[in-house]
Amino acid sequence: MNNRLEEFETYRARMNQRIMEMDHLGIKRFFNLDSIAYHEGALPARTKEMLGLVASMVLRCNDCIDYHILQCVHAGVTDEEFYEIFNTALVVGGSIVIPHLRHAVETLDLARS
Repeated sequence: MNNRLEEFETYRARMNQRIMEMDHLGIKRFFNLDSIAYHEGALPARTKEMLGLVASMVLRCNDCIDYHILQCVHAGVTDEEFYEIFNTALVVGGSIVIPHLRHAVETLDLARS
């Protein structure tokens, strides 16, 4: 995995740990809710990660894009499926998504290398 993605995962883990150390009930509940949303249910976890990636691209959050691409790669999402995800985000979000599409493609290339 590329250094940028390793740094992202290290930073994310360190800061999530720091946030949990604050021991705030509302924050802990939100983090738990976020985690549970991606568990198996009526939709498979893999599908939920793909949906999360579309939403992240439309909302233009590069950290979220990185996270969901890594989860999708781990879940076995194919390149063809990624291209459909990227297209869906672009159609829903419009041209403002293009810089984040570039970021997503770079992240996918790094995750696959």
